[in-house]
Amino acid sequence: MGATTLHAFLADWANAGAPRDPSRAEVAEVVRRLAEAAPAVRDAIGSGAFEGARPDAPANAGGDLPTGLDLHADRLFRDAMRQAPVACYASEEAREPLALRPGARLAVAIDPLDGSSNIEIGATIGTIFSILPAAAGDADPAAPFRQPGRSQLAAGFFLYGPQLVLVLTLGAGTQAFRFSQRGFLRTGDAFAIPARTQEFAINASNYRHWADPVRSYVDDCLDGAKGPREKDFNMRWTASLVAEAYRILVRGGVFLYPGDARPGYRQGRLRLLYEASPIAFLIEQAGGAATDTVAPILDLAPRSLHARTPLVFGAAREVARVARYHADPAAERSPLFGRRGLFRA
Repeated sequence: MGATTLHAFLADWANAGAPRDPSRAEVAEVVRRLAEAAPAVRDAIGSGAFEGARPDAPANAGGDLPTGLDLHADRLFRDAMRQAPVACYASEEAREPLALRPGARLAVAIDPLDGSSNIEIGATIGTIFSILPAAAGDADPAAPFRQPGRSQLAAGFFLYGPQLVLVLTLGAGTQAFRFSQRGFLRTGDAFAIPARTQEFAINASNYRHWADPVRSYVDDCLDGAKGPREKDFNMRWTASLVAEAYRILVRGGVFLYPGDARPGYRQGRLRLLYEASPIAFLIEQAGGAATDTVAPILDLAPRSLHARTPLVFGAAREVARVARYHADPAAERSPLFGRRGLFRA
């Protein structure tokens, strides 16, 4: 028997259960339309036709100048959503959401091209999306995007790397599909992130800006088998959120992007709606956990369309340990190791 196609997987899911839930077919249609647009984005990345920032384009809501490829990817996905049962579309590249189909029951939030600054070095980048319920007849296109992350009906990301991969959750596990001549094909069983790990990902160059709990956590990991953790850790950092998430789904680990003391970073740097919530949904559905260092990400509702948050996700026990370093740091650390770590003077 051959591998399951994305279309067959979505059809089985949409028709499951009794009585049949018609909203499932609508969610499945949105995912299909997104999957139809992703190969065109992959081809545009490979062509190099949209390289460089667009100095004539206004800065996005985060203050960054979008590249031509950012805007092209946004157009491709926005046009795909015009053909889907989507009431409103919110993009990291746009300041306000776009009303699409009045009366539709779904809303889509998307980061059209996450990590596009890494294209010139050949690093893996991606598209992150979230599908949320929309109330029929709601005149405010921003309303669906104020819901907490647990309201998501589906979430996923496309990975543009050596292969085009879709990672998807429909609320019952997290699956991967690789693109081929037959379309997207399911790669195997649902992901299951081990609860324990000896690998963490963080940008250590920001050490001097971190709050003490984050420094203490990293110090203790780097102290290895002779430190309070009593085991050796590996450290990773690729500066691509989708690549970090995929690695953790495949082989475990924990990712930390905390807020820090730099201007503009105190509330974290990742967008809650477009990045943190969909990644958290995928990770939790794979048996992991995701927090803002303390509170579960999926319990948070965006205060604004482009609100930012710290983000910690991955192995459930390790994410919980990071939270304890913030809530009760003295209880987490042995007095023998409380004075200094590898980076401390």
